[in-house]
Amino acid sequence: QAQLVESGGGLVQAGGSLRLSCAASGNIVSFNVMGWFRQAPGSQRELVAFIRSGGEIHYADSVKGRFTISRDNANNELYLAMNSLKPEDTAVYYCAGDPVFYGSEWYSDHWGQGTQVTVSS
Repeated sequence: QAQLVESGGGLVQAGGSLRLSCAASGNIVSFNVMGWFRQAPGSQRELVAFIRSGGEIHYADSVKGRFTISRDNANNELYLAMNSLKPEDTAVYYCAGDPVFYGSEWYSDHWGQGTQVTVSS
């Protein structure tokens, strides 16, 4: 089973940019869907964006036009380019393989450990 490790988080001023990476120890081609999620203190984990193996991409309304998800199957990496960051983007960001939405929560057998993104105003 692939293990996922996120990196690239940090502290940035509003309007700035960050690029998150998610490195898989195994072959991400085995994942039909890979996604980025985030969780702010006191909030549920929410979907940021996902990308299917066939290329279909979905973004949360709150990040459309600012964030770009991409995957590099050859190098087993998933990326999230974040531009025009806002203080409300502050959260721990997680990548996941083949996430499913059930009830009111997202589940996956493959979560990374998360990387903190903090956007100051």
